[in-house]
Amino acid sequence: MNTLVFPAPAGSRRGRAALAGLALLAVLAVLPWFGGPFVLHLAILTCLNAVMVCGLALIARCGQLSLGHAAFVAIGAYVSVLADRLWQWSFLPAAVLGALAAGLVALLLGWAILRLRGVYFVLVTFAFGELLRLALLDGAALTGGANGIAGIGPVSVPGFVFDTRARFYGLALAAALASTWALARLFKRPLGHAIDAVADNPALAEATGLNVHRIQVLAFIGGCLLAAAGGALQSRYIGYVSPESFNTGISVGYIIMLVIGGRRSIWGPLVGAMVLTPLPELFRGAVQTQHIFYGAALILILRFLPGGLASLPARLRARFSKERA
Repeated sequence: MNTLVFPAPAGSRRGRAALAGLALLAVLAVLPWFGGPFVLHLAILTCLNAVMVCGLALIARCGQLSLGHAAFVAIGAYVSVLADRLWQWSFLPAAVLGALAAGLVALLLGWAILRLRGVYFVLVTFAFGELLRLALLDGAALTGGANGIAGIGPVSVPGFVFDTRARFYGLALAAALASTWALARLFKRPLGHAIDAVADNPALAEATGLNVHRIQVLAFIGGCLLAAAGGALQSRYIGYVSPESFNTGISVGYIIMLVIGGRRSIWGPLVGAMVLTPLPELFRGAVQTQHIFYGAALILILRFLPGGLASLPARLRARFSKERA
């Protein structure tokens, strides 16, 4: 007797795939606690990079690409550290002050330059990043100049100090997951849909009644707030800040993480950070080889996976479904 076999609904397949992905993410998140100090160190840097790349992803989803993202990381780091040194503020209010300072600068800068398009916006953000770096170098009395600021204390909240790598990894992991969750929630809401509409066709979005400039400024401020929060955490983990920690090369690294992870994917920043943060350790003895690999990886991703590595599962599912059909 023949029996009819009906294929599983697409929704249930997607649900199972999402559960499998979350289970894999949970396993990867727990593993560093069972590794050595070096594994924990790389895991912490990965999570911090994911926070900052989430900020860049928000700006990119609005159709712009900032080459001065590291400057806002620097603002968050320096302002929070100086609030601690000068006024003995604890970490949370100092980090909030750093984020607010970055948000105010983003508001003033974004309102002036976000009417620019393409390479012009990129060049202005590059110039701003270099200008801030030079200002930090020249303000030695306050910022330490080229020597930077050393001996920065760990993150401390009432009743708990994140003074070990294992503890700080829990904090960094929570920050990375919270940033990813915030992006996911945003792009399910009307403001997120408006941001995507502005990126796809600014003229059409304007014609439908959206204030394109205001939406771009809001996205720019949100992305810079995330960058500043990541900078405040990074300064407390490393225990040292200097202008060269936030140069243009760092901004380029964030862009590469975003592109390789996936510019339009919520998981893109996390995937890009997970792939590219450990790579410099593999190429520590050959700096030029590292740059060659980055260039080759970018070319291959843009050619075969324009949606980034985060789009790979969806493409594999689509190809498997097509073959079964």
